[in-house]
Amino acid sequence: MLFVLKNSWALLLGLMLLMIGNGLQGTVLGLRGSIEGYSAATMSYVMSGYFVGFLLGSRLAPLMIRRVGHVRVFAALASLISAAFLIYAAAPHPVVWAAMRLLVGLCFSGVYVVTESWLNDKATNETRGQALSLYLIVQMVGIISAQAIANFADAGGYMLFVIMSVLVSIAFAPILLSASPAPVFQTTKPMSLIELYHASPLGVVSTFLLGGVFAGMFGMASVFGTEAGLSVPEVTLFISMFYVGGMALQFPLGWVSDRMDRRWLIFGTTVFAVISMLMALPFIGYSSTLLVLAFIIGGCANPLYSLVIAYTNDFLESDDMAAASGGLLFVNGLGAISGPLVIGWAMNYFGPYAYFGYIALLFALIAAYAAYRMTQRPAPNVEDTATYTAILPQASPVAMEVAQNYAADQARSDDDVTHDIPERKSDFPAR
Repeated sequence: MLFVLKNSWALLLGLMLLMIGNGLQGTVLGLRGSIEGYSAATMSYVMSGYFVGFLLGSRLAPLMIRRVGHVRVFAALASLISAAFLIYAAAPHPVVWAAMRLLVGLCFSGVYVVTESWLNDKATNETRGQALSLYLIVQMVGIISAQAIANFADAGGYMLFVIMSVLVSIAFAPILLSASPAPVFQTTKPMSLIELYHASPLGVVSTFLLGGVFAGMFGMASVFGTEAGLSVPEVTLFISMFYVGGMALQFPLGWVSDRMDRRWLIFGTTVFAVISMLMALPFIGYSSTLLVLAFIIGGCANPLYSLVIAYTNDFLESDDMAAASGGLLFVNGLGAISGPLVIGWAMNYFGPYAYFGYIALLFALIAAYAAYRMTQRPAPNVEDTATYTAILPQASPVAMEVAQNYAADQARSDDDVTHDIPERKSDFPAR
Protein backbone atom coordinates (compact mmCIF):
# COMPACT_ATOMS: atom_id res chain seq x y z
CA MET A 1 0.00 0.00 0.00
CA LEU A 2 2.94 2.34 0.63
CA PHE A 3 4.01 1.82 -2.98
CA VAL A 4 0.54 2.85 -4.18
CA LEU A 5 0.59 5.90 -1.91
CA LYS A 6 4.06 6.91 -3.15
CA ASN A 7 3.06 6.43 -6.78
CA SER A 8 -0.35 8.14 -6.58
CA TRP A 9 -0.14 10.55 -3.64
CA ALA A 10 -0.85 13.65 -5.78
CA LEU A 11 -3.97 12.11 -7.30
CA LEU A 12 -5.15 11.01 -3.86
CA LEU A 13 -4.47 14.48 -2.42
CA GLY A 14 -6.51 16.09 -5.18
CA LEU A 15 -9.28 13.58 -4.58
CA MET A 16 -9.19 14.34 -0.85
CA LEU A 17 -9.71 18.06 -1.54
CA LEU A 18 -12.59 17.26 -3.89
CA MET A 19 -14.23 15.07 -1.27
CA ILE A 20 -13.88 17.76 1.40
CA GLY A 21 -15.57 20.26 -0.90
CA ASN A 22 -18.32 17.80 -1.78
CA GLY A 23 -18.82 16.75 1.83
CA LEU A 24 -19.08 20.40 2.89
CA GLN A 25 -21.78 21.33 0.39
CA GLY A 26 -24.46 18.97 1.72
CA THR A 27 -23.83 19.91 5.35
CA VAL A 28 -23.62 23.65 4.75
CA LEU A 29 -26.71 23.74 2.54
CA GLY A 30 -28.72 21.92 5.22
CA LEU A 31 -27.57 24.43 7.84
CA ARG A 32 -28.16 27.43 5.56
CA GLY A 33 -31.61 26.13 4.57
CA SER A 34 -32.65 26.24 8.22
CA ILE A 35 -31.35 29.80 8.54
CA GLU A 36 -33.33 30.80 5.45
CA GLY A 37 -36.46 29.18 6.92
CA TYR A 38 -36.91 26.45 4.30
CA SER A 39 -38.92 23.37 5.31
CA ALA A 40 -37.65 19.79 5.20
CA ALA A 41 -39.86 19.14 2.16
CA THR A 42 -38.36 22.10 0.30
CA MET A 43 -34.82 21.02 1.14
CA SER A 44 -35.60 17.48 0.00
CA TYR A 45 -36.04 18.73 -3.57
CA VAL A 46 -32.78 20.63 -3.31
CA MET A 47 -30.87 17.61 -1.99
CA SER A 48 -32.41 15.24 -4.51
CA GLY A 49 -31.02 17.37 -7.32
CA TYR A 50 -27.48 16.12 -6.64
CA PHE A 51 -28.46 12.50 -7.17
CA VAL A 52 -30.36 13.31 -10.37
CA GLY A 53 -27.26 15.08 -11.67
CA PHE A 54 -24.93 12.28 -10.58
CA LEU A 55 -27.05 9.71 -12.40
CA LEU A 56 -27.11 11.86 -15.56
CA GLY A 57 -23.37 12.42 -15.28
CA SER A 58 -22.66 8.72 -15.10
CA ARG A 59 -24.15 8.44 -18.60
CA LEU A 60 -22.87 11.74 -20.09
CA ALA A 61 -19.31 11.81 -18.71
CA PRO A 62 -18.02 8.90 -20.83
CA LEU A 63 -19.41 10.57 -23.95
CA MET A 64 -17.73 13.88 -23.09
CA ILE A 65 -14.39 12.20 -22.36
CA ARG A 66 -14.41 10.34 -25.67
CA ARG A 67 -15.15 13.60 -27.47
CA VAL A 68 -12.67 16.06 -25.90
CA GLY A 69 -10.45 14.02 -23.58
CA HIS A 70 -9.82 13.63 -19.85
CA VAL A 71 -7.99 16.89 -19.19
CA ARG A 72 -10.52 19.21 -20.81
CA VAL A 73 -13.48 17.44 -19.21
CA PHE A 74 -11.88 17.60 -15.77
CA ALA A 75 -10.96 21.28 -16.05
CA ALA A 76 -14.37 22.29 -17.37
CA LEU A 77 -16.41 20.33 -14.84
CA ALA A 78 -14.28 21.31 -11.85
CA SER A 79 -14.59 24.98 -12.87
CA LEU A 80 -18.38 24.64 -12.97
CA ILE A 81 -18.38 23.05 -9.51
CA SER A 82 -16.29 25.90 -8.10
CA ALA A 83 -18.65 28.48 -9.60
CA ALA A 84 -21.78 26.64 -8.40
CA PHE A 85 -20.50 26.67 -4.80
CA LEU A 86 -20.28 30.46 -4.92
CA ILE A 87 -23.74 30.77 -6.50
CA TYR A 88 -25.18 28.90 -3.50
CA ALA A 89 -24.25 31.86 -1.30
CA ALA A 90 -24.98 34.58 -3.85
CA ALA A 91 -28.51 33.36 -4.63
CA PRO A 92 -30.01 31.55 -1.61
CA HIS A 93 -33.22 30.38 -3.27
CA PRO A 94 -34.50 26.75 -3.39
CA VAL A 95 -34.91 26.75 -7.18
CA VAL A 96 -31.39 28.07 -7.71
CA TRP A 97 -29.99 25.63 -5.17
CA ALA A 98 -31.77 22.68 -6.77
CA ALA A 99 -30.41 23.65 -10.21
CA MET A 100 -26.90 24.06 -8.80
CA ARG A 101 -27.13 20.75 -6.92
CA LEU A 102 -28.09 19.04 -10.17
CA LEU A 103 -25.16 20.70 -11.94
CA VAL A 104 -22.75 19.82 -9.12
CA GLY A 105 -23.91 16.19 -9.10
CA LEU A 106 -23.44 15.91 -12.86
CA CYS A 107 -20.00 17.53 -12.69
CA PHE A 108 -18.76 15.46 -9.75
CA SER A 109 -19.80 12.31 -11.57
CA GLY A 110 -17.56 13.32 -14.47
CA VAL A 111 -14.72 14.45 -12.21
CA TYR A 112 -14.76 11.10 -10.41
CA VAL A 113 -14.60 9.28 -13.76
CA VAL A 114 -11.46 11.21 -14.71
CA THR A 115 -9.64 10.85 -11.37
CA GLU A 116 -10.55 7.17 -11.08
CA SER A 117 -9.34 6.54 -14.64
CA TRP A 118 -5.96 8.07 -13.83
CA LEU A 119 -5.73 6.23 -10.53
CA ASN A 120 -6.55 2.94 -12.21
CA ASP A 121 -3.98 3.65 -14.93
CA LYS A 122 -1.26 4.12 -12.31
CA ALA A 123 -2.14 0.85 -10.57
CA THR A 124 -0.84 -2.55 -11.63
CA ASN A 125 -2.62 -5.88 -11.41
CA GLU A 126 -0.73 -6.55 -8.18
CA THR A 127 -1.59 -3.19 -6.56
CA ARG A 128 -5.14 -2.63 -7.85
CA GLY A 129 -6.79 -4.02 -4.71
CA GLN A 130 -4.63 -1.76 -2.53
CA ALA A 131 -5.45 1.23 -4.73
CA LEU A 132 -9.17 0.57 -4.30
CA SER A 133 -8.75 0.37 -0.52
CA LEU A 134 -6.81 3.65 -0.43
CA TYR A 135 -9.41 5.25 -2.65
CA LEU A 136 -12.18 4.27 -0.24
CA ILE A 137 -10.23 5.52 2.78
CA VAL A 138 -9.49 8.86 1.11
CA GLN A 139 -13.17 9.32 0.25
CA MET A 140 -14.30 8.69 3.83
CA VAL A 141 -11.56 10.77 5.43
CA GLY A 142 -12.40 13.63 3.08
CA ILE A 143 -16.08 13.63 4.04
CA ILE A 144 -15.26 13.38 7.75
CA SER A 145 -12.74 16.25 7.46
CA ALA A 146 -15.41 18.36 5.76
CA GLN A 147 -17.60 18.13 8.85
CA ALA A 148 -14.83 19.58 11.02
CA ILE A 149 -14.34 22.48 8.59
CA ALA A 150 -18.08 23.26 8.70
CA ASN A 151 -17.51 24.51 12.26
CA PHE A 152 -14.98 27.16 11.17
CA ALA A 153 -17.52 29.78 10.08
CA ASP A 154 -21.21 30.68 10.14
CA ALA A 155 -23.31 28.93 7.47
CA GLY A 156 -25.32 32.15 7.20
CA GLY A 157 -22.37 33.97 5.62
CA TYR A 158 -20.13 33.50 2.58
CA MET A 159 -16.99 32.04 4.12
CA LEU A 160 -17.88 28.31 4.04
CA PHE A 161 -19.01 28.58 0.42
CA VAL A 162 -15.76 30.31 -0.48
CA ILE A 163 -13.79 27.57 1.28
CA MET A 164 -15.66 24.92 -0.74
CA SER A 165 -14.92 26.74 -3.98
CA VAL A 166 -11.24 27.25 -3.13
CA LEU A 167 -10.76 23.59 -2.14
CA VAL A 168 -12.13 22.35 -5.45
CA SER A 169 -10.04 24.91 -7.37
CA ILE A 170 -6.86 23.85 -5.53
CA ALA A 171 -7.65 20.21 -6.28
CA PHE A 172 -6.94 20.94 -9.98
CA ALA A 173 -3.22 21.40 -9.36
CA PRO A 174 -2.07 18.04 -7.94
CA ILE A 175 -4.32 16.09 -10.30
CA LEU A 176 -3.55 17.90 -13.56
CA LEU A 177 0.15 18.59 -12.92
CA SER A 178 1.10 15.11 -11.74
CA ALA A 179 -1.21 12.85 -13.69
CA SER A 180 0.28 10.51 -16.24
CA PRO A 181 -0.76 10.91 -19.88
CA ALA A 182 -4.50 10.46 -20.12
CA PRO A 183 -5.35 6.76 -20.34
CA VAL A 184 -7.39 5.35 -23.17
CA PHE A 185 -10.98 5.59 -21.98
CA GLN A 186 -13.17 2.56 -22.43
CA THR A 187 -16.06 1.09 -20.52
CA THR A 188 -17.87 -2.18 -20.89
CA LYS A 189 -21.33 -2.18 -22.41
CA PRO A 190 -23.66 -2.48 -19.41
CA MET A 191 -25.81 -5.52 -18.80
CA SER A 192 -29.54 -4.89 -19.15
CA LEU A 193 -31.53 -4.47 -15.95
CA ILE A 194 -33.70 -7.47 -16.85
CA GLU A 195 -30.63 -9.70 -17.24
CA LEU A 196 -29.19 -8.33 -14.01
CA TYR A 197 -32.43 -8.94 -12.12
CA HIS A 198 -32.69 -12.51 -13.40
CA ALA A 199 -29.10 -13.14 -12.30
CA SER A 200 -29.60 -11.71 -8.79
CA PRO A 201 -33.02 -10.38 -7.72
CA LEU A 202 -31.73 -9.72 -4.19
CA GLY A 203 -28.75 -7.79 -5.55
CA VAL A 204 -30.92 -5.46 -7.64
CA VAL A 205 -33.62 -4.87 -5.01
CA SER A 206 -31.09 -4.32 -2.20
CA THR A 207 -29.04 -1.92 -4.33
CA PHE A 208 -32.15 0.15 -5.04
CA LEU A 209 -33.18 0.30 -1.37
CA LEU A 210 -29.63 1.10 -0.25
CA GLY A 211 -29.73 4.09 -2.60
CA GLY A 212 -32.44 5.57 -0.37
CA VAL A 213 -30.35 4.91 2.74
CA PHE A 214 -27.29 6.61 1.24
CA ALA A 215 -29.34 9.60 0.12
CA GLY A 216 -30.52 9.97 3.71
CA MET A 217 -26.96 9.83 4.98
CA PHE A 218 -25.29 12.03 2.37
CA GLY A 219 -28.17 14.35 1.47
CA MET A 220 -30.61 14.77 4.35
CA ALA A 221 -28.57 14.26 7.52
CA SER A 222 -27.89 17.97 8.00
CA VAL A 223 -31.54 18.78 7.30
CA PHE A 224 -32.56 16.30 9.99
CA GLY A 225 -30.05 17.81 12.41
CA THR A 226 -31.40 21.32 12.01
CA GLU A 227 -35.03 20.12 12.21
CA ALA A 228 -34.19 18.22 15.42
CA GLY A 229 -32.65 21.35 16.98
CA LEU A 230 -29.05 20.16 17.05
CA SER A 231 -26.24 22.68 17.23
CA VAL A 232 -23.76 22.98 14.37
CA PRO A 233 -21.06 20.92 16.16
CA GLU A 234 -23.66 18.25 16.94
CA VAL A 235 -24.85 18.15 13.31
CA THR A 236 -21.34 17.80 11.94
CA LEU A 237 -20.40 15.13 14.49
CA PHE A 238 -23.62 13.26 13.69
CA ILE A 239 -22.77 13.20 9.97
CA SER A 240 -19.17 12.19 10.66
CA MET A 241 -20.29 9.12 12.60
CA PHE A 242 -21.91 7.65 9.47
CA TYR A 243 -18.51 7.45 7.86
CA VAL A 244 -16.57 6.54 11.00
CA GLY A 245 -18.90 3.54 11.32
CA GLY A 246 -18.35 2.69 7.66
CA MET A 247 -14.57 2.80 8.05
CA ALA A 248 -14.66 0.73 11.23
CA LEU A 249 -16.85 -2.09 9.91
CA GLN A 250 -16.16 -2.16 6.15
CA PHE A 251 -13.27 -4.60 6.21
CA PRO A 252 -14.40 -6.84 9.15
CA LEU A 253 -17.77 -7.44 7.46
CA GLY A 254 -15.98 -7.98 4.17
CA TRP A 255 -13.75 -10.63 5.74
CA VAL A 256 -16.78 -12.42 7.19
CA SER A 257 -18.69 -12.23 3.89
CA ASP A 258 -16.03 -14.28 2.08
CA ARG A 259 -16.56 -17.11 4.57
CA MET A 260 -20.34 -17.63 4.77
CA ASP A 261 -23.63 -17.47 2.88
CA ARG A 262 -23.83 -13.76 2.09
CA ARG A 263 -27.62 -13.74 2.27
CA TRP A 264 -27.47 -14.55 5.98
CA LEU A 265 -24.98 -11.72 6.49
CA ILE A 266 -27.21 -9.28 4.55
CA PHE A 267 -30.19 -10.43 6.62
CA GLY A 268 -28.33 -10.28 9.94
CA THR A 269 -26.78 -6.87 9.29
CA THR A 270 -30.07 -5.24 8.31
CA VAL A 271 -31.98 -6.84 11.19
CA PHE A 272 -29.32 -5.61 13.61
CA ALA A 273 -29.71 -2.07 12.24
CA VAL A 274 -33.52 -2.17 12.59
CA ILE A 275 -33.40 -3.59 16.14
CA SER A 276 -30.83 -0.96 17.15
CA MET A 277 -33.10 1.84 15.94
CA LEU A 278 -36.12 0.37 17.71
CA MET A 279 -34.19 -0.01 20.97
CA ALA A 280 -33.01 3.61 20.71
CA LEU A 281 -36.54 5.02 20.50
CA PRO A 282 -36.89 5.80 24.24
CA PHE A 283 -33.57 7.69 24.15
CA ILE A 284 -33.84 9.27 20.69
CA GLY A 285 -33.78 12.83 22.04
CA TYR A 286 -30.23 12.50 23.40
CA SER A 287 -27.36 13.56 21.17
CA SER A 288 -25.25 10.59 22.33
CA THR A 289 -27.99 8.23 21.12
CA LEU A 290 -28.01 9.93 17.72
CA LEU A 291 -24.26 9.47 17.41
CA VAL A 292 -24.50 5.76 18.21
CA LEU A 293 -27.33 5.36 15.69
CA ALA A 294 -25.33 7.18 13.01
CA PHE A 295 -22.34 4.89 13.68
CA ILE A 296 -24.54 1.78 13.39
CA ILE A 297 -26.37 2.98 10.26
CA GLY A 298 -23.13 3.93 8.50
CA GLY A 299 -21.38 0.81 9.75
CA CYS A 300 -24.14 -1.36 8.30
CA ALA A 301 -25.02 0.54 5.10
CA ASN A 302 -21.54 1.22 3.70
CA PRO A 303 -20.31 -2.41 3.86
CA LEU A 304 -23.73 -3.63 2.68
CA TYR A 305 -23.23 -1.88 -0.65
CA SER A 306 -20.00 -3.78 -1.30
CA LEU A 307 -21.54 -6.94 0.12
CA VAL A 308 -24.53 -6.78 -2.23
CA ILE A 309 -22.21 -6.23 -5.21
CA ALA A 310 -20.13 -9.26 -4.18
CA TYR A 311 -23.31 -11.31 -3.74
CA THR A 312 -24.49 -10.31 -7.22
CA ASN A 313 -21.13 -11.40 -8.63
CA ASP A 314 -21.67 -14.84 -7.10
CA PHE A 315 -24.28 -15.47 -9.82
CA LEU A 316 -22.35 -13.99 -12.73
CA GLU A 317 -19.63 -15.36 -14.91
CA SER A 318 -16.37 -13.52 -14.31
CA ASP A 319 -16.57 -11.98 -17.79
CA ASP A 320 -20.00 -10.48 -16.96
CA MET A 321 -19.02 -8.78 -13.68
CA ALA A 322 -17.78 -5.53 -15.24
CA ALA A 323 -20.87 -5.34 -17.46
CA ALA A 324 -23.08 -5.59 -14.35
CA SER A 325 -21.47 -2.52 -12.75
CA GLY A 326 -23.35 -0.01 -14.89
CA GLY A 327 -26.72 -1.57 -14.10
CA LEU A 328 -26.05 -1.68 -10.36
CA LEU A 329 -24.92 1.95 -10.35
CA PHE A 330 -28.05 3.02 -12.24
CA VAL A 331 -30.37 1.14 -9.86
CA ASN A 332 -28.63 2.64 -6.84
CA GLY A 333 -28.98 6.10 -8.39
CA LEU A 334 -32.73 5.67 -8.85
CA GLY A 335 -33.07 4.78 -5.17
CA ALA A 336 -30.94 7.76 -4.16
CA ILE A 337 -33.11 10.21 -6.11
CA SER A 338 -36.26 9.12 -4.30
CA GLY A 339 -34.66 9.02 -0.84
CA PRO A 340 -34.56 12.75 0.00
CA LEU A 341 -38.06 13.30 -1.38
CA VAL A 342 -39.61 10.61 0.83
CA ILE A 343 -37.60 11.68 3.89
CA GLY A 344 -38.56 15.33 3.41
CA TRP A 345 -42.25 14.45 3.12
CA ALA A 346 -42.10 12.17 6.18
CA MET A 347 -40.30 14.76 8.30
CA ASN A 348 -42.82 17.41 7.31
CA TYR A 349 -45.80 15.30 8.41
CA PHE A 350 -44.41 13.19 11.25
CA GLY A 351 -41.56 15.25 12.66
CA PRO A 352 -37.77 15.07 12.30
CA TYR A 353 -37.39 11.59 13.80
CA ALA A 354 -39.29 10.12 10.84
CA TYR A 355 -35.79 10.32 9.32
CA PHE A 356 -34.85 7.17 11.24
CA GLY A 357 -38.21 5.57 10.57
CA TYR A 358 -37.62 5.75 6.82
CA ILE A 359 -34.10 4.31 7.07
CA ALA A 360 -35.36 1.53 9.38
CA LEU A 361 -38.10 0.71 6.87
CA LEU A 362 -35.57 0.38 4.04
CA PHE A 363 -33.36 -1.91 6.13
CA ALA A 364 -36.40 -3.98 7.11
CA LEU A 365 -37.42 -4.39 3.46
CA ILE A 366 -33.92 -5.60 2.57
CA ALA A 367 -34.02 -8.09 5.46
CA ALA A 368 -37.46 -9.36 4.47
CA TYR A 369 -36.49 -9.80 0.83
CA ALA A 370 -33.22 -11.53 1.78
CA ALA A 371 -35.20 -13.97 3.93
CA TYR A 372 -37.58 -14.61 1.04
CA ARG A 373 -34.78 -15.18 -1.48
CA MET A 374 -33.19 -17.77 0.81
CA THR A 375 -36.28 -19.91 0.22
CA GLN A 376 -36.04 -19.63 -3.57
CA ARG A 377 -32.65 -21.17 -4.38
CA PRO A 378 -29.68 -22.66 -2.56
CA ALA A 379 -26.55 -20.68 -1.86
CA PRO A 380 -23.40 -21.30 -3.89
CA ASN A 381 -20.49 -23.02 -2.18
CA VAL A 382 -18.47 -20.51 -0.17
CA GLU A 383 -15.35 -21.63 -2.08
CA ASP A 384 -16.99 -20.63 -5.36
CA THR A 385 -18.13 -17.13 -4.37
CA ALA A 386 -16.68 -13.87 -5.67
CA THR A 387 -14.20 -11.80 -3.68
CA TYR A 388 -15.56 -8.94 -1.56
CA THR A 389 -14.19 -5.60 -2.81
CA ALA A 390 -14.86 -2.47 -0.74
CA ILE A 391 -16.42 0.44 -2.64
CA LEU A 392 -18.61 3.41 -1.74
CA PRO A 393 -21.80 4.49 -3.54
CA GLN A 394 -20.14 7.83 -4.39
CA ALA A 395 -17.95 5.96 -6.87
CA SER A 396 -18.35 6.52 -10.60
CA PRO A 397 -18.83 3.82 -13.27
CA VAL A 398 -15.04 3.60 -13.63
CA ALA A 399 -14.42 2.66 -9.99
CA MET A 400 -17.37 0.26 -10.09
CA GLU A 401 -15.98 -1.42 -13.18
CA VAL A 402 -12.45 -1.54 -11.77
CA ALA A 403 -13.80 -3.17 -8.60
CA GLN A 404 -15.77 -5.68 -10.69
CA ASN A 405 -12.74 -6.44 -12.86
CA TYR A 406 -10.62 -6.91 -9.74
CA ALA A 407 -13.20 -9.35 -8.34
CA ALA A 408 -13.26 -11.16 -11.69
CA ASP A 409 -9.46 -11.41 -11.73
CA GLN A 410 -9.52 -12.85 -8.23
CA ALA A 411 -12.17 -15.35 -9.29
CA ARG A 412 -10.07 -16.44 -12.26
CA SER A 413 -7.01 -16.78 -10.01
CA ASP A 414 -8.97 -18.99 -7.65
CA ASP A 415 -10.17 -21.09 -10.57
CA ASP A 416 -6.61 -21.50 -11.80
CA VAL A 417 -5.60 -22.79 -8.38
CA THR A 418 -8.49 -25.21 -7.90
CA HIS A 419 -9.53 -26.45 -11.34
CA ASP A 420 -7.31 -29.55 -11.10
CA ILE A 421 -9.02 -30.80 -7.91
CA PRO A 422 -11.66 -33.29 -9.21
CA GLU A 423 -13.39 -34.02 -5.93
CA ARG A 424 -14.52 -30.43 -5.27
CA LYS A 425 -17.76 -29.76 -7.08
CA SER A 426 -20.31 -27.03 -6.77
CA ASP A 427 -23.78 -28.14 -5.80
CA PHE A 428 -25.19 -24.87 -7.14
CA PRO A 429 -27.53 -25.52 -10.05
CA ALA A 430 -26.64 -24.22 -13.47
CA ARG A 431 -28.41 -21.03 -14.46
